[in-house]
Amino acid sequence: MPALLRQLSTLGGCTNPIRLDGHRTEYAVDTRTGEIGAVLHHLDSARLPAGHLLVRCNNRRTTRCAACAETYRRDTFHLITAGLRGGKGVPERVATHPRVFATFTAPGFGPVHNRPTGSAGSVRRCRCGVLHDQDDPALGTPLAPESYDYEAAVLWNAHAGLLWRRFSIYLRREIAKRAGLSQRRFREHARVSFAKVAEYQKRGAVHFHAVIRLDGPAGGDSPPPAWATAELLTDAIRAAAATACVDGPVVDGRAHTFTFGRQLDVRTIRSADFTGGQELTERAVAAYIAKYATKGTETATGALDRPLKFLAELAQLDISDHARRLIRTAWTLGARKDLEHLRLRSWAHMLGFRGHFSTKSRRYSTTLGALRDARAAWRRAQAMAAAETDPDTTLVLAHWIYAGTGLTDAEAWLAASLEPAPGTEGEPTQA
Repeated sequence: MPALLRQLSTLGGCTNPIRLDGHRTEYAVDTRTGEIGAVLHHLDSARLPAGHLLVRCNNRRTTRCAACAETYRRDTFHLITAGLRGGKGVPERVATHPRVFATFTAPGFGPVHNRPTGSAGSVRRCRCGVLHDQDDPALGTPLAPESYDYEAAVLWNAHAGLLWRRFSIYLRREIAKRAGLSQRRFREHARVSFAKVAEYQKRGAVHFHAVIRLDGPAGGDSPPPAWATAELLTDAIRAAAATACVDGPVVDGRAHTFTFGRQLDVRTIRSADFTGGQELTERAVAAYIAKYATKGTETATGALDRPLKFLAELAQLDISDHARRLIRTAWTLGARKDLEHLRLRSWAHMLGFRGHFSTKSRRYSTTLGALRDARAAWRRAQAMAAAETDPDTTLVLAHWIYAGTGLTDAEAWLAASLEPAPGTEGEPTQA
């Protein structure tokens, strides 16, 4: 049991690890002749306490694995922060570049229960006459379900990623126009960098939170031109969001066109126009975006976090009638030949949205892959140092095959007795 506990502790709290069968052997190598010598270390999965090699699942969803999702959230936090104040290979001068935090919402598909706020931040009664509590399950559900446009709501989610790409093109055009440049010449003077995450509103519609930064032509490595200001960037964002449009499919004679909603919030980072007169700081923005990078449709559907194989599974799910109708609509539309490219049945559990939840432009900052590689390299270095192994004189041969997923009941019981993985609570710290 102590050996099994030690093996489980290496998972860092992962509750749904991948089980692998195979072996790993380290050989000594003669650097002069290249000949392979004695076996330095041999690992056989069958000899491990769990009977398999257990590796973290690395799932980003909190509902699937809280520990791995926390690692993903922290990585996202550092990715966003690096693009705001430098680090991880990004120069610190990016902190002086114009940058804003923008939220893009979906259009309306019918009136829903909500908590409208006044100019002073006070909460007013909903249209239904009720002053809803913040945790009221009725929030986001339609006032009149029979007239709510479920078809447009699902198709909006399916086209939200394409609409964002269209917006990013228009944004460059709008900035160039305000700078008096052609689109071709704009590339010689400035570059737009961004990082964004998708979030589901309670009504089940996707909206985007984005950090948008204006750089010089070489990205964060070069200073922006003198005309590049946060005010110009804000004005261009509003204009581009208002004109961005995607033509959707024609369903039963009805043509769909998709645009962003009228609610567009654009705030200059480190300005005093944040709620309550507080500064919108880099740390606040990074933490806010990272929080949503580990969520899926939980806000709208509860814990539905995996694809459906059959529509009949809906009857077994503890979800709202509104979420049920959205999923059913996606499933029904997914049966149409003219919509098969949208893969709505495969993404019915996501209410039609099939884009990445966390994306960024190439020059914004480092990548999640680079952060993972750096962490893996550090762990290898620590392991070799502990084993007093020289990587220049060692040959490693390994072969692993998938053997399953998850813990046995006994392993899960033992894992629950371990202390929580370090850092799974509280504010992000340096990775």
